[in-house]
Amino acid sequence: MKTLLIISHPNYQESMGQQFLKESILGFEDVTIHHLDSCYGTSAIDIATEVSLLKEHDRIVFQFPLYWYSSPSLLKEWQDQVLSSLSSGALKGKAFGLVISVGANQKDYRPGGKLGLTMEHILAPYQALANYFEMIYLPHFAINQFVYQTDAEKVSLVTDYQYYLTGPANQSLAERTQWLISHLKRSQHKDQAKLQLLVGALEENAETLADLNDTLSEMTAEGGY
Repeated sequence: MKTLLIISHPNYQESMGQQFLKESILGFEDVTIHHLDSCYGTSAIDIATEVSLLKEHDRIVFQFPLYWYSSPSLLKEWQDQVLSSLSSGALKGKAFGLVISVGANQKDYRPGGKLGLTMEHILAPYQALANYFEMIYLPHFAINQFVYQTDAEKVSLVTDYQYYLTGPANQSLAERTQWLISHLKRSQHKDQAKLQLLVGALEENAETLADLNDTLSEMTAEGGY
């Protein structure tokens, strides 16, 4: 599955969080990084090129900082020009996701929180966009207060981010485990012995999950579930 990562961030090169994310996916041949501000900072949007990129990829992800509960202006302009040129079925079946960097605390975006709205409410227009184009809308991926994250949290962030961009869209536990096994086998981590132990444990777990899935399928077929 090829992923088109459309980034809108006017201070992309200076952003520690954005550069951290960029470095985590360098070398991923199935991810195309497309920074709009670098391409169209002072020039008109090339609609034909943008449409070709959309059609060449299976998963489309918008990545941007949340500015006053919306995207930066260039991404909105991109939507107005590029998406308006497409028919409603042009992107049918493609996966569509959002990677949002947020300066506020996660607890602000929940019922009873400071804003009184969840992130799902704020991002609802993007779900409507996905529905209009008959795309598969993925749960959003929010990164709250990156500068305050611990090293352990950043390590977890890298794996989750890589999976969001390249893992199975339906994100079942068995498929996520298989993706992680494949990912770890390609890793160049210095402690290969410990890495192999982890891979072995995950492979045993994957076999158990497969057996459970087969049993569940049999029960369903027999009408016992």
